[in-house]
Order: sequence, then structure tokens, then C-alpha cells
Amino acid sequence: MAPNAGEEDDKPKKKPVVLITGCAKGGIGYEYCHAFSSLGCHVVATDVPDRVPDLAGLDDADHLPLDVSSDESVHSAVERVLAAHGRLDVLVNNAGVGCTGPLAELRGEAVRRAMDVNFLGQLRTVRAVAPHMAARGTGRVVNVGSVVGTAATPWAGTYCASKAAVHAATDALRLELRPFGVHVVKVVPGAVRSGLGDANTARLRAEEVEWRMYGGFAAAIAERARASQGGRATDARVFAAHVARRVMSARPPREIVYGNMTLLFAALAAAPLWARDAFFARRFGLDRTLPR
Repeated sequence: MAPNAGEEDDKPKKKPVVLITGCAKGGIGYEYCHAFSSLGCHVVATDVPDRVPDLAGLDDADHLPLDVSSDESVHSAVERVLAAHGRLDVLVNNAGVGCTGPLAELRGEAVRRAMDVNFLGQLRTVRAVAPHMAARGTGRVVNVGSVVGTAATPWAGTYCASKAAVHAATDALRLELRPFGVHVVKVVPGAVRSGLGDANTARLRAEEVEWRMYGGFAAAIAERARASQGGRATDARVFAAHVARRVMSARPPREIVYGNMTLLFAALAAAPLWARDAFFARRFGLDRTLPR
């Protein structure tokens, strides 16, 4: 006999299962874990093996190693989540790395790494979870881009390009997954306080790059590495809470633009190129000619 409506209402509802990439402590992903957990979700926090966070403070959370640059790692992590929970309701593609330096001198390895993690890494996780979500007729995919994906800055061209690719792919994916009942959300952060600036600076120091053409701009390049982490940057906890709340709403938005400097970058994206060039040239020390 089928249960009546009252019996159905008495059954405990399963918590939504949320898989988040790039969750190392100190980053926005770590704050996403707390934000989604506070909304009653079961969080699965992931990162590369030596950076998987300790979520002992959360009541209902797992953590798994997941390297978004590896097909095998992505497939294994998603299979483990499905085996443990039988479902995956939300994917938050947050993992990302910075890449600072002039495009004409950046090492090919650094360029490939940024594109592989920031852009292709998202496609890997989408390919792994989309069949499951489509079969269930429900799900939410959250791809994290950046305001610099709409208005690229000097000294971070590769990072900007990777985020522009995320924006374009997400716009296409939103329509492609729509017939299967899967919502796709594009997140466009402004300046949000996280570990990105420190990581960018540490990477520049570790690589000990000596710019040949751009030696006279070394200070400006180093400043760009930490540019998004100024005193007015939005607190990562505030940012993550805002995004999680909107993603888990009854009707998730197509796009979430939030954080310090989002209005500035919206204006720059809409401005004539000569005006944008003039602004960024002054901001990043390119309004002068080097002596030959």
C-alpha cells in the first residue's frame, strides 16, 4: 500500500549534497563549506591531497582529495560521493590558481597550468556530474569566474583569459543543461579577501623570474599579484554566505555578481576601449615609455 500524504510528510528529508572544489583553509572555498553547511546542506569539501581542509567544526561534512587537473581524480571523487550518498545536488566549481606576469614573457608551463585548473578543471567536473544530474532531472552547477573575465587587466592576462573562458562556457552550458532540469549559475566575484594574493606573490618569489623586456615594470607586476586583496576587499565569509544563499534559493539566478569593485569593472567593461586602456595604463604603470 502506498503511504498517505501524512506518512510522506513524516519522513526525514535528505540534505542536499554539495560538492565544492578548491577548499583549502584561508580561501573562499573554505568559507563556501561553512556557508552551505549553515543552510542545511551536506558538504563535501575537496582539494589537492595536501590541502584538503579539516572540517571538524561542521556537523555534516566530508572531505576528499580531488585534483581538478586530473580526469582520474575527478572521476574517482565523484564516484565516491555518489556511492556514499546516492546523489549529488550541487557542484561548486571554485578551484583556481593565479598567474601573474606579462604575456610576452610568461612561461608556457604557467599559462597551461592556469588554463588547465581554472577553465578545463571546471569542464572535467561538469562532465563527471552532468550525467547523474540529468538522469535525476535536477541539479545545480555553479561556475566561479571573475570580474577580470569581463575587463582584462595588464600583468594577469592569462588569469583573465581563463576566467573569460569560464564565462563563455558557462553561458553555453546554462542553455545546454536546461532541458535536463539542471540550473547553471555563473558567479562573478569582485575583489574578495582570500589567500589568492599571498599565493600569487609567493609563486613570483619562488620562481625568481627576471623579466627581460619588462624589468622596469617589476614593481608594478608584483603589485598586481596582490591587487585584489586591499583593505576594501569583501570579506570571504560575507561573500560565500551571499552566494550560497542565492544558489540554494527556490529559483537560483543565472548570474551572481558580488563584491568590491564589481561596479567599477562593469563600467570598464562597457566603456570605450580607449577609456579602459587609459585607466588600466595609469593603474598598472603602463602610462610611460621605457628608454631604449
